Amino acid sequence: MTKTLLFLSIFFSGFAFAQEDLLKDIDTIQTKNTDTSLPAFKALQIVTGQSTKLPAKKEWYIIVAHRFGDVSKGFKDFFGLDDASTKLGVIYGATEWLSLNLSRETNQKTFEGGAKYRLVKQNDNFPVDIVGYNVIAVNTDLSTDNYPHLKFGDRLSYLTQALISKRFNDEFSLQLTPSYVHKNLYEPTIEDKDQFLAGIGGRYKISKRISINAEYFVNFDNHGFYKNPLSIGMDIETGGHVFQLLFTNSQMNSDIGYLTNATGRWEKGQVFFGFNLYRVF
Repeated sequence: MTKTLLFLSIFFSGFAFAQEDLLKDIDTIQTKNTDTSLPAFKALQIVTGQSTKLPAKKEWYIIVAHRFGDVSKGFKDFFGLDDASTKLGVIYGATEWLSLNLSRETNQKTFEGGAKYRLVKQNDNFPVDIVGYNVIAVNTDLSTDNYPHLKFGDRLSYLTQALISKRFNDEFSLQLTPSYVHKNLYEPTIEDKDQFLAGIGGRYKISKRISINAEYFVNFDNHGFYKNPLSIGMDIETGGHVFQLLFTNSQMNSDIGYLTNATGRWEKGQVFFGFNLYRVF
């Protein structure tokens, strides 16, 4: 565990300094902004979990999310590079307060469709942003060979979240994320059909274009087989897109899979390196 933490600290600090050198030539003079009506987060995700940020109206996002394998397996699996999961997705800003998304992940060949909608915006008269998020997922990897009586409805699972964030200042934002997951097909010895979770995440800006992010979810219906997802990451703003580097104990990219199917143990160094790349059109 000590070696893992040392590796993460060296990786993020070294990468941050390198990116600062690459980006400083395109930076312009900018005064410190303490306007709390601005978005609490720069990216649509804090790390893997959703943030309260929404796309602008008629804005398109292309998302590529990649999670390599378990770094603790060492050189045998080339520190996880031999075992990866990828998600491709699109997000559309239907209005200023509503966005729609569709994605597909290689892990369990999962398709997800979702909607994110702003309920309340933080301003001088209200202390927080409140955003709703709903997802329906289809696990297309399930087979009638293993489940002879499999129906289409068995492939479905659902997620409902309330995203509650506060932008304290230009450097620091915090978010609470109560969540509910329902699975039509589940293994009762290791998980429940209905699962309630509580998440906390935050962002701390260390330079004009770079921030350090972290998030943690507690699953109150966890039987012990799956772990509570814990992730740390770095946001890098590069003009037309935000690039996120991260380490997490949950290899899955899908919203429901990330929350309920984490298998890694941080104390044993069982973490997955990955990235999220957003391109705005």
